[in-house]
Amino acid sequence: MKGRTVDWILAGSGLAAGALMFVTGQYQARLDARWLFAPLVVCCGALLLRRAAPVASVAVGTAAVAADVVIGPSLATPLVYTQVLYDACLHGSARLARLLLAGSVVGSVVTAVACLVVVRDVRAVGLAVLLALVTVVPILTGTHVRHHRDQAAAARRSAEQITRLAEADRANAVAAERAGMARELHDVIANHLSAVAIHATAALSADLGRDGTRDALTVIRENSVQGLAEMRRMVGFLRDPAALPDDPPGGLATLDDLVARAGLPVRLEVRGATGDVPVSVDLTAYRIVQESLTNAMKHGDGGPVTVEVDREPMAVGIRVTSGRPEHEQRGEGAGLIGMHERAALLGGTLTAGPRGDRWLVEARLPWETA
Repeated sequence: MKGRTVDWILAGSGLAAGALMFVTGQYQARLDARWLFAPLVVCCGALLLRRAAPVASVAVGTAAVAADVVIGPSLATPLVYTQVLYDACLHGSARLARLLLAGSVVGSVVTAVACLVVVRDVRAVGLAVLLALVTVVPILTGTHVRHHRDQAAAARRSAEQITRLAEADRANAVAAERAGMARELHDVIANHLSAVAIHATAALSADLGRDGTRDALTVIRENSVQGLAEMRRMVGFLRDPAALPDDPPGGLATLDDLVARAGLPVRLEVRGATGDVPVSVDLTAYRIVQESLTNAMKHGDGGPVTVEVDREPMAVGIRVTSGRPEHEQRGEGAGLIGMHERAALLGGTLTAGPRGDRWLVEARLPWETA
């Protein structure tokens, strides 16, 4: 609606200015001067087509100018025609703009040559100059403005695309952060609470005797204290990621404490010095062993568990063997997914599944990406 209003304003303004010239007697036509008003009306009408049909607008305007030259000529109609050409280059196709420019240049040159040949007077070239001013100048102006408008539109599209990409990157980063937090929360809370729940259930459901009850309560207390400590550490890190914790999370050096809290008979074997293992590999290895022990306690047959850690030259190998679960679905939940994700983040590998009558978790964590 706004564009159509501008079209009507341009057409009305051109018509009003031309009519004022006619009324004041500014033109003398070969015929009756009132005939010059007709081409002006037609040329102003061409402005109403400048957006919807640029080719038709040029055709109508050119016919109106030709009629004006035959009758008059006048000044008003050619001036309105410059607006027609400008709008055709601005709103029409690039091919139309090239054709108009080529036609106007050729027409101006041919007119200049014809004037020199026929009239044999240099002053006659002024007609060609006037033709160039009426045609070439508005065409070049419209093409230049269109070029800048297209550049601005391309810049806006590029900015919008960059914004969308930034939003997508932000969403991916948030999703990755949420996945990492969920994985860490699972390891921190689920493992310790699972141990607490299992031993509490055992203490309540059976008479374990004085020593058995004490052992169960000891495991419950140790897992509760450790879970709270790790939760405090994680909450502190979420509040201030730049702050380093005073008590670093568990690593391979603390596997003895982890095994002691497992509540299962566990044989731990660590081959090679693990003191110089990168922190990311160290923590990931600890979490994998922790999750494997939790699964063995939750889903295993209660038999002995073997944990083997090999400190290779540029990697850490982990092998956890436990009793085969009663249900083969074990390991398809968040625990196994979290272990796979942790290993994948370091460029390592992890497999988990039945091996004969046992359940085997194997992982290899390289140092290169760490």
